[in-house]
Amino acid sequence: MNRKEFGRRRRHLIEMIGAGGVAIVPAAQLKKRNRDVEYPYRQDSDFYYLTGFNEPEAVAVLIPGRDQAEYVLFCRDRDPEREAWDGARAGPEGAIASFGAEDAFPIDDIDDILPGLLETCERVFYTMGSHPEFDQRLIEWVRKLREGGGSGTHSPHEFVTLDHYLHDMRLFKSRSEAAAMRKAARIGVKAHERAMRSCRPGKWEYEMQAELDYEFALHGATASYQPIVGSGANACTLHYVENRARMQDGDLLLVDAGCEYDYYASDITRTYPVNGRFSDAQRAIYDIVLEASEAAIEKVHPGCHWNEPHDAAVEVITRGLRALGLLKGGVKTLIKKEAYKQFFMHRTGHWLGMDVHDVGDYKVDGEWRLLEPGMVMTVEPGIYISANQKDVPKKWRGIGIRIEDDVLVTRTGNEVLSAGLARTATEVEALVGSA
Repeated sequence: MNRKEFGRRRRHLIEMIGAGGVAIVPAAQLKKRNRDVEYPYRQDSDFYYLTGFNEPEAVAVLIPGRDQAEYVLFCRDRDPEREAWDGARAGPEGAIASFGAEDAFPIDDIDDILPGLLETCERVFYTMGSHPEFDQRLIEWVRKLREGGGSGTHSPHEFVTLDHYLHDMRLFKSRSEAAAMRKAARIGVKAHERAMRSCRPGKWEYEMQAELDYEFALHGATASYQPIVGSGANACTLHYVENRARMQDGDLLLVDAGCEYDYYASDITRTYPVNGRFSDAQRAIYDIVLEASEAAIEKVHPGCHWNEPHDAAVEVITRGLRALGLLKGGVKTLIKKEAYKQFFMHRTGHWLGMDVHDVGDYKVDGEWRLLEPGMVMTVEPGIYISANQKDVPKKWRGIGIRIEDDVLVTRTGNEVLSAGLARTATEVEALVGSA
C-alpha cells in the first residue's frame, strides 16, 4: 500500500468528522507471550489503515481545520541503544518524512501536548474499550480540561464512536486493497495446493500445517489466523486448532487456512480424502456442499442483500440432506424450523479484509445490508455429522466437509479471489497425494 492510499483515507475521515471534531487512534501494544518473550508484533488494523505505521507506542490524531497540522502522530523517539537491540525506529522526523504526518512528537510528550490539541474541540471520535489503559488517560485529559476550562477554550463535551465511520470506510475496498487481497488469496491457493499434494495416510495434521506455513513464508506472508487442520471426526469441530492427530486411511481432512499479505487476509477451506479417493458417502455429502457453495456465490452481486447467499446455501443443503434421508419432511417446513442446523450450524460467510472476520455492519436500520462493489466476503457452507450422532446411519457419522472461497463484489457481479484451487470432487482427487 503506497503513501497516497493512507493519505486518501485520512482525508476522507477528516471530511466525515468535520470541524470541531478530533479523531484519536492508538497503536496496538506489545504483548508478552511468556516471561520476557513477546508475541510477534501486529499493528492495530484501524491504526494501520490510517497511518501505514508499524511501530508500537504510537497515537494518531486527526484534527479537521487545524492550521498547523491536521494529522499529528505521536511515536517513539530515536534511541540508538534500544535500536541496537530491537531494530530501527522512525522517530518523529521519520514519521513526517516517510509516513505523511504533518506534525509529530515523541510519545513521552503526549501528556503535555495532546490535551492542548483537545481544548478547542467539541467532539472526540474514539473507540472506547479497545485500548482500556488509553481510555483512562483520555478520559482524565478531558476531565481536567472541563474542570480548568477558561475563556477561549471549548473542551470536548461529546464522545462519538469512531467505529461507525472508520469501519464503514474499511468495508469498501479500493483498487489497491483489492490487489492486496488477490495476492493474499493467490498465496493461500498455493499453500492449499502444496498441502493437498503432500497429503497421505499416516501423516500428522501438524505436517500439513507445516506445508501451509512454508508456502506462506515463501511469499512473504504469515498465517492470518490459527489454521484448522482436522482429520476424521476432528473435521466436525468447527474451531479445531490442536492439529495433533495422525491421519488415517479413509479419513477426510478439512483444512481451513489463510494468509496475511500487506495487512490483508485470505480465508480458504478445502476438504479432501486423505487417501485421495472419496467414499460414496463422503462424495454424496461433498457434492451437496459444493452445490451450496455455487448457489451462494451466484447470490454475491450488487443488489442482493447480505443474507441471500446464506439463504441459497441453506436451501441446497436442506434439499440435499432430505434426499439422503438425513432430514425428513417438506423442504420449506424444514427450513422454517431450522432443522438443517444440526448439520449446518454456522453462517455461510463473513466480511473479509484487514481482519479475517472483518469490520462492517451486516444490517442497516434493521434490514440486511445490500451488497455493493468493493465489499469482500467469504462463502463457506458446510455439513458436519458428528461421530457420536447415533440417530443417523453409521456410514454418515464423522463426515465433516466445508468449502470456503473469498469473493469480491464487482460492478457487474463478483470475482472469486481464490479461484483456481480445486473445487469439484474429481479435481480434488486428482490433486491429493500427487507430489
